[in-house]
Amino acid sequence: MIGSDMDSVSNGVKKKILLVTDAWSPQTNGVVRVLNALIPLLYARGYEVMVVEPGQFSTMPLPIYPEIRLAFFARRGIRRALDEFQPDVVCLVTEGPLGWAARSVCRSRGIPFVSWYHSHFPLYVDVRLHGLLWPITALIRQFHSAAARTMVSTESLKKELEATGYKNLVIMPLGVDTQLFMRNPSPQLPALPGPVFVYFSRLAVEKNPEEFFKLDLPGTKLVIGDGPLRKKLERKYGDKHVFVGHKKGQELVDWLSLADVFVFPSRTETFGLVALEALACGIPVAAHDVMGPRDIVTVGKDGYLSNDLANASMKCLALSSEDCRTKAEEYSWERSADAFVKNLCN
Repeated sequence: MIGSDMDSVSNGVKKKILLVTDAWSPQTNGVVRVLNALIPLLYARGYEVMVVEPGQFSTMPLPIYPEIRLAFFARRGIRRALDEFQPDVVCLVTEGPLGWAARSVCRSRGIPFVSWYHSHFPLYVDVRLHGLLWPITALIRQFHSAAARTMVSTESLKKELEATGYKNLVIMPLGVDTQLFMRNPSPQLPALPGPVFVYFSRLAVEKNPEEFFKLDLPGTKLVIGDGPLRKKLERKYGDKHVFVGHKKGQELVDWLSLADVFVFPSRTETFGLVALEALACGIPVAAHDVMGPRDIVTVGKDGYLSNDLANASMKCLALSSEDCRTKAEEYSWERSADAFVKNLCN
C-alpha cells in the first residue's frame, strides 16, 4: 500500500504494482515507450506488475484520433483486477476513460493511488477543438486532485502545475536507452544529400509538423514517423521531403544516423523523449524555447532554441556530436525506475 516501506522488497516480499493506462501497444507515443522501458526494470527489481489497458475491454476509436482506441464500461474489469491481483500500489498512468474508471473504483473502496501527468492533454485537445482549453484543464486538474501524489517529468512542469493549483507533485525523470540509441557510422541505407535535417515524431497536429515542412533548409529533409496527418503531408510535400514512415529499434537508429540536425517544432511537450533519443545518436536539437526542449537542451552546446527554427537548425550544424551524446548519457532508465519506485513507496 502507499506509504509502506520499499525495503520490503529486499526482505523477500514482492510488491505488486497495478498500472492503469489508456495508452498501450499498438499505439506509438511517449507514454507507451516509457512504460515499455520501465516495466522490465521493475520486474528486475523484484516487483510484480499488472497492466490494465484498452485491449482487455470493448473499445471505440477516439473521433479526433482514430488510431487511439478508448475503453468504456471498464469498472467491473478494474474491480476484478484489484480483487485478483491485490496490488500494494495503484498507479493511474493516463487521464482517459480507464484512468477515470480506476479513479472511481479506488475512491469508492478507499484505495489510495498515485497518478502520472505525462502530457499536456488540454493543449492537444485545444489545437483540434478550440474553446475547450479551460474546461479540459479543469477536468484534468480534478482527476489528479484525488491522487496521493502526482508524478511529473521535470521541475519546470512541477512549478507550472503548482501555480495552477496542483498539489503533492513529485519528480519522475525520464530516460533514454543509450545502448540502442547510438549512431551507426555506416547504416545500410541510401545516402542522402547533406546536410540532413530530420523530423522524428508523430505526424499529428499537436506536434506542429507543418512548420518543419515549411522551413527553407538546404540538403535533405527526412521525415521519420506516422500519424493522422501523414497522407495529407506526403501529398503536399512529398516531392521535397523523404518520408520513411514509422521505424523502431535498430532500423530507427540507422535512419537517425543519416541526420545532422533534429528539428523539433512541437510547442506542446512536457518533456520530449525524441529529443533525448536524437541527442544519444549525436544529433543536436533545434527547437522552440518551450517546456520540454528548454529542460533538456543546453543552448550552444547540444542545440539551439528559437522561434526561428531555420536559423536554429543551421546553427546546430556547427555543434559537437560528442557533446550531444554526453547530454543524453545524463539520462538513464535505471535512474527513472529508481525514482518511480521511490514515488510509489515513500
